[in-house]
Amino acid sequence: MKEAIRTGWLVVLVLSPACLSIPADYLITGPRDNDTCAALGGVCQNDSLYCTGSYFSNKCAGPVTTRCCTKTITIRDTKECKDVMIISRDSWGARRPVKVLPLKTPVGDFFIHHTDTKNCTSSDKCISIVKGIQNFHMNDRHWSDIAYSFLVGEDGHVYEGRGWKTVGSHTLGCNDVSLAASMIGDFNDMLPNAAALSAVKRLITCGVEIARLRTDYSLFGHRDVRDTDCPGNALYKNMSSWTHFHLHGPGCPKLT
Repeated sequence: MKEAIRTGWLVVLVLSPACLSIPADYLITGPRDNDTCAALGGVCQNDSLYCTGSYFSNKCAGPVTTRCCTKTITIRDTKECKDVMIISRDSWGARRPVKVLPLKTPVGDFFIHHTDTKNCTSSDKCISIVKGIQNFHMNDRHWSDIAYSFLVGEDGHVYEGRGWKTVGSHTLGCNDVSLAASMIGDFNDMLPNAAALSAVKRLITCGVEIARLRTDYSLFGHRDVRDTDCPGNALYKNMSSWTHFHLHGPGCPKLT
């Protein structure tokens, strides 16, 4: 490296042929100090770590993996869908995934799960549960991220998991040909409330509208391809009346 020229908060690097390759994680973005993050009441930290509030990008000096973690939640919509709010990963403070595999879309299968946890009717409670699920999947299951494409709370909001474009870990043997939403709660003996049911149906409709789901997609419960009670007896029975339920067979084998 020949020299570094400082212009305001931007550092321009003049490189020699011997140092042309710099890992993306170490490229400096944003301000040259952490005052912007501090003004939000946050701290700059590696975004693979747990965050009590929300993550914000471009608020910290250093590599792009150093981001601002606030103490409180700031709700932000991904704005991918016109009729349902998808609360972004940054909003709920998602940790950076260990790896990301791109999902070839549109896919033909959509799976419904339940988290088999406590239910939630407020964004604060839902986010607390979603954070706990991500920690369990990454720390105990040793998966690269939270398993589901999306999670749906009884607050009527959808929470971004791996999203539309990334292979999940939700349905073994089917992950590379499907998307999945997990309803937050235990739905063996009771249904999700009307807000949650409406949200997941609008999410699926949006998937078709933005060409992440095929127009002839088929809807399944987790139990259709695995020996499990998921997504719960009450919810699975209700699903049988949904549009596209078992429209065609799954694009993956049933595992027992």
